[in-house]
Amino acid sequence: MKTLLTLLLTVCIGIAGVGFTTAIGELKPGDKKIKWMTIQEAFAATQKKPKKIFVDVYTDWCGWCKVMDRNTFTNPYIVDFMNENYYSVKLDAEGKEDITLGGRTYKSLGNVHELAAAMLQGKMSYPTTVYLNEKMELIQPVPGYLEPRMFHQITTYFAGDFHTKESFDQYKAGTYVKEFQAKLPNPSAGQ
Repeated sequence: MKTLLTLLLTVCIGIAGVGFTTAIGELKPGDKKIKWMTIQEAFAATQKKPKKIFVDVYTDWCGWCKVMDRNTFTNPYIVDFMNENYYSVKLDAEGKEDITLGGRTYKSLGNVHELAAAMLQGKMSYPTTVYLNEKMELIQPVPGYLEPRMFHQITTYFAGDFHTKESFDQYKAGTYVKEFQAKLPNPSAGQ
């Protein structure tokens, strides 16, 4: 009888554990992905359906770029928000291929790409996230690694045009807390 009870308890705990793991698995980083595109694809897409453009300016050797890819860009809540509100672009700041946008061609200038230099306003720092409006006009470059909560605050700030209504500090303390903070649970765990 004791063995049967132990077996039954083990099976119940195992089933509960599988259910718990599945529920957590739905929110694991990496399960969802940002729909990355080239800058040319984003330009074409925004001509058909206007949307803000987010550009992750990185280099292959940048360690913090890799950390941001792993910790921030895999957060399922950030992935959903980015896919809904932005055309997302990865731009290698040291890319060698010419990029033509709206009749202008940007070229590699040796160790930096002309388009990256223009977006970063000559302040080459990696990673830098760049926000463009629906007309591909620069809103703001934001240099440095951004953990999930800070990244979420910045992307919601620009996506909702709050940058035209209030300072970022006012937004973080008021609007963000009321409208968005609950939508990004447990940022320290990257979820």
